[in-house]
Amino acid sequence: MNRRFIFLLLVFTGVALIPLRSPAPLVYTPGEGWFYESVGSESKWRRTKAKDQLEVAQAAFDKQDYSVAARAARYLIKTWPLSDYAPRAQYLVGRCYEARHQDEKAFEHYQKILEKYPKSENVKEVLARQYEIAGRYLKGQWFKLWGVIPLFSSMDRTADMYNKIVRNGPFSDVGPHAQLRIGAAREKQAHYNEAVKAYETAADRYHDRPVIAADALYRAGIAYQKQAKTAEYDQSMAGSAVASLTDFATLFPEDKRGPDAQKIMASLKVEQARGNFKIAEFYAKRKKWSGALVYYNEVVSAVPDQPAGAEARRRIETIKQRTQPAPK
Repeated sequence: MNRRFIFLLLVFTGVALIPLRSPAPLVYTPGEGWFYESVGSESKWRRTKAKDQLEVAQAAFDKQDYSVAARAARYLIKTWPLSDYAPRAQYLVGRCYEARHQDEKAFEHYQKILEKYPKSENVKEVLARQYEIAGRYLKGQWFKLWGVIPLFSSMDRTADMYNKIVRNGPFSDVGPHAQLRIGAAREKQAHYNEAVKAYETAADRYHDRPVIAADALYRAGIAYQKQAKTAEYDQSMAGSAVASLTDFATLFPEDKRGPDAQKIMASLKVEQARGNFKIAEFYAKRKKWSGALVYYNEVVSAVPDQPAGAEARRRIETIKQRTQPAPK
């Protein structure tokens, strides 16, 4: 039995030591991952000059051979990092990942262009591609594990992408829109405070761009309104919503959203009046007349022509009569 075991072990060892020819060995490259590459295939895409190397990468990309295109472009970046052709090679790496629907990786490689080669001739296009990628995630596209397995959508990561776009080019064609989209991502999380901050930043920074500024003020007002409706009605948030929408309506009277803004403000003022009326009643029941007068007056200011306003005026008169000193 022992002899048989030893014999089998020797046979197995001998077979294992026999050199095997593999037409496609598995190769790992840091930052690129695993891929199969036949023996000697490197000679097909490696060149001795940066210009020739870029031509190989571009030709492979044009043929939709994204694996070879990415490897050829990476080799150029590694071998000739200061070459005039390096920015284009870095761009091709990003395009390869995007073509393979690995958007997060693509975004990262586009980011490297902006950080390493800020004077690259295609900065405008790179920013536009980053903006498009972030837009797909804003619509709910899932982030992937290892660039392959879809796991979850994330508005935190999406907002971070938009933040990078703004930092990369705050006054580029897409920078102002990216600032607005930060707010949109935060609204999807119901993080209305952060959404308002993003919109107000857009309104302040791009005040000389009417389309952006108008959109920012309107969206800030809506975000304030949403926050006011969360949990118990928040009077201060309602007031902020009215203030923001008032600025919007005043500064941009021709905007087509003007009538909607007016309706929202009217609704908010009614809610404010209802809340203030309850507070006034609270003080009146405890005979805290000065406090009651303050809040009844707030009701009159908010809805002077509505039944609540008329009732508040009546109660103000009643309180004044009660608190007048008796005639001597």
